[in-house]
Amino acid sequence: MSLFSLFGAIEIGLIFALVALGVYISFRLLRFPDLTVDGSFPLGGAVCAVLIAAGINPWLATLAATAAGAIAGTITGWLNVKLKIMDLLASILMMIALYSVNLRIMGGPNVPLINDPTIFNMLQPEGVDDYIFRPLLLLLIVIAAKLLLDWFFATERGLAIRATGSNARMARAQGVNTGGMVLLGMAISNALVGLAGAMFVQTQGGSDISMGIGTIVIGLAAVIVGESILPSRKIVWATLAVVIGAIVYRFFIAAALNSEFIGLKAQDLNLVTAVLVTIALVIPQLKRKLRRKS
Repeated sequence: MSLFSLFGAIEIGLIFALVALGVYISFRLLRFPDLTVDGSFPLGGAVCAVLIAAGINPWLATLAATAAGAIAGTITGWLNVKLKIMDLLASILMMIALYSVNLRIMGGPNVPLINDPTIFNMLQPEGVDDYIFRPLLLLLIVIAAKLLLDWFFATERGLAIRATGSNARMARAQGVNTGGMVLLGMAISNALVGLAGAMFVQTQGGSDISMGIGTIVIGLAAVIVGESILPSRKIVWATLAVVIGAIVYRFFIAAALNSEFIGLKAQDLNLVTAVLVTIALVIPQLKRKLRRKS
């Protein structure tokens, strides 16, 4: 693998680390199977790209994309909490609706960002290549997001979200507004996904209606791989594991697709993803069997 491909894999891995953090909140902390991710990722990208193309400051565009993701997550939670629609079905309905919403926002299937300013080229110092600077800036953003999540989930409200996911009936008995916690958790989860979508379009040069396909699978893969590498129930280590899992996952994807010996091509991406997730799921079982034998 070339140096350019290595940095490219790290760059994409860091973007999807934000997705994985969002997926971790919904799937692991709230126990909410959320497929909204496949719609909120391109939603964040669409909002960001359209605003930048219209001349809006990239930082404000990124903030708006994050807010759009939070709104999408809140609506999914509202469908479940207020209208009593099953969690999985509520997220599917939102994912389907967002496809049309994203087309409306972009006014077409894609919005290019060729010579438009982004947060990356605005901050990039002279003499530093973009393929090196982008991963560095993304690393700072991911670290900031991780630290904020670690802090928030140690607060009273963060603990209430975790309690809601662990045992909603017990949480209600302790006076926790579990419905409100679901709404808040889903908003935070999809806000991170919307932020990831904004980062993605600014590094890839535009948004596309199909950019969200398979996002939830990538997020789940990162979570599963990370938990296999660094198993822990402590939130500080769990969020770190998710970030590491996203980078490792993307590194193996890039290595497999760039390997002449294996002979895989871009169209084999989903196959490689399925194999990696299967391996990540089997490894903990093998470890438990080995411990029992020993």
